[in-house]
Amino acid sequence: MSEKIGVLGCGWLGLPLAKQLVQESYEVFGTTTSKDKLQQLKEEGIQPFQIALKPDVIHGDIQAFLSHIDVLIINVPPRLRGSSTESFVDKMVLLYREIKKSGLTKVLFVSSTSVYGDLEGEVNELTPINPTTESGKQLMECEQLFQNDSNIVCTIIRFGGLIGPDRHPVTMLSKKNQLTNGNDPVNLIHLEDCIHMILTILKNQYWGELFNGVNPFHPSKSDYYGSEAAKRGLPPLKYQIDPTPSKAKVVISQNFLDKGHAFTTSIIS
Repeated sequence: MSEKIGVLGCGWLGLPLAKQLVQESYEVFGTTTSKDKLQQLKEEGIQPFQIALKPDVIHGDIQAFLSHIDVLIINVPPRLRGSSTESFVDKMVLLYREIKKSGLTKVLFVSSTSVYGDLEGEVNELTPINPTTESGKQLMECEQLFQNDSNIVCTIIRFGGLIGPDRHPVTMLSKKNQLTNGNDPVNLIHLEDCIHMILTILKNQYWGELFNGVNPFHPSKSDYYGSEAAKRGLPPLKYQIDPTPSKAKVVISQNFLDKGHAFTTSIIS
C-alpha cells in the first residue's frame, strides 16, 4: 500500500507534481487557496482542500487535510516581493504547530538555493549557508524549524531557478537594458526534474536528508540567455561587457548524483 501524499500548494510546481503522483498510483490530497480550483483538482484525481496560510491564521480545515496523509510536501513560496509582503516564517510556524497536533512525521520541504547567498565557487549540501536576501533568511529559518524537531523526519530540497512550460527568466530579461553579471553561471532546473527528484525521494524513502536541485549544466548567463532569447525571437540581450572571470556560486546537486540518480530534462530549449 503506497503512502498517502499531501501537496500543500498546487501552483505552478505543485499541480503537475500532484497529477504525476496520481499517475504513479499514489492517493493524493492537494490544497488550493482558490475555491474555483477545487473542481479542477477533483477532475485530476486529487482530493481537494481549500487552505490559505496567513501569518496569523490558517483559513480552511488544515487538520482534516493533515489527517488523511502520511507525507506532507510543503510547496509554498515566500511572497516577499512587492507591496503584499507577509512573514513566511510566521506562516510556517502556524503550519508546524498544526503538523505537531496531527501527529504527522514525514515532511518534504521545498526550499531554494537562495539560502546560499553570495557564496563563491562550487557549493554543495555540505556548504554552510549564508543567506543575504530576506526570502533566503526566512527560508533558512523555516528549514531549521522542521530539521530541529527530532519527532519529524524532514527532507529539504533546495531548487535553483525554475523553468518549464510558459515560465522562463529570459522573457523578463529581454525587456531590460544594461544587464550585469553576464559571466556568472546559471543555476537552473526544469519543472520535469523537480518532479523527478521529488518522486525519487518518495520512492527511495530518502528521509531526513538534504538535496540541492540544480541541473549540472552551468553555462554563463550571457551565453545561455542570449541563445534562449534568439530561439524565441526575442530582442538580443544587452549585457555589460565585463572582462573579469566570475566568482559567483555554482550549485552542485551532490547528494542526488552521489546516490546514482541523474537529471532527465535539459535546461536548453
